[in-house]
Amino acid sequence: MKLNDTALQALLDDDAPCGDLTTESLGIGSQPARLEFRARQAMTVCASEEAVRLFELAGARARLVVHSGNSVVAGELILDAEGSTADLHRAWKTAQVLVEWASGIASATASIVAAAGGVAVACTRKNVPGTKTLSAKAVKAGGGIMHRLGLSESLLVFAEHRLFLDETPAQTLQGLRRAQPEKKIVVEVGSRDEAQAWADADVLQLEKFSPEAVAALSAALGESRPLLAAAGGINAGNAAAYVAAGADLLVTSAPYTAAPKDVQVNFSVTT
Repeated sequence: MKLNDTALQALLDDDAPCGDLTTESLGIGSQPARLEFRARQAMTVCASEEAVRLFELAGARARLVVHSGNSVVAGELILDAEGSTADLHRAWKTAQVLVEWASGIASATASIVAAAGGVAVACTRKNVPGTKTLSAKAVKAGGGIMHRLGLSESLLVFAEHRLFLDETPAQTLQGLRRAQPEKKIVVEVGSRDEAQAWADADVLQLEKFSPEAVAALSAALGESRPLLAAAGGINAGNAAAYVAAGADLLVTSAPYTAAPKDVQVNFSVTT
C-alpha cells in the first residue's frame, strides 16, 4: 500500500506551484547536493517509500534505508538523496512532513499494540479527510488493522440505524444474514441492556464501556457470547485494562491525533 505518483506529484505541485522562488533567486539551483533524513527520536517509521519517490519525481536520486513498519532509534538514517540543490529543495519539506506525520500515527498505533499484548488493535475510519490511504498504511506499519475502511465493505449497526427499525433484534439480525450471508454483523451498543438484547450478533461494539463494565458483561453473557470490541477512548494507557477485562478487540481512533515524530534533515554540498 502506497500513494501513487499522481497523488505524490500533486503534493509537490501544491508546495511549489510556480517553482521555488528562494532557490531560484539565490541562483544556487544547479549546485550538486546531498541530504539525509535521520530520526530525532525513537519511532516506528512510515511513508519512507513515498518520501524516496517524491525526491525521484523532483529529479533527484534517492536511497531507501528503512522501510515502513520498522522501528528506529534517535540518530538512525532513514533515507538519503542526491541531486541538484533545486531538486532536493523542491521535495525536501513535503517529504519530511509526510514521514513525520505518518510515523506519528504508526508509532502511536505501535504503542497501543504493545499494550494490548496480542489482542488486535483496529483503527476506525475517522482519519483526517483525504488521508485514508496513508493513514491506513501507517496503522498497518504500527501493527494495527483497519476496523473498517468505509461504509461499503462492512456491516456495523448503530443506534442511529435502529431508530428507523420497527422490528425485534432477532428479526434485524435474520434479515441482515439473509441479505449479506458472507458478512459478520457488528452492532454498537451503549449499555449492558442493549448488549444483552443484541447478544446474537457476531460482534458487539461496546461504546465507552469502562473496563469494569466490559468484564461484567463478559461474565453475564457466558462462554457462547459474541466477540466484544471495546471502543471509545481506547489508548496506550488503558489498553491493557480492557484486554484484562475480556475485550477480544480494541477499536480506536487515537493514533490519528498523535503528534508527528521529528525527522532531522541534513544537507551537504557535494562535488
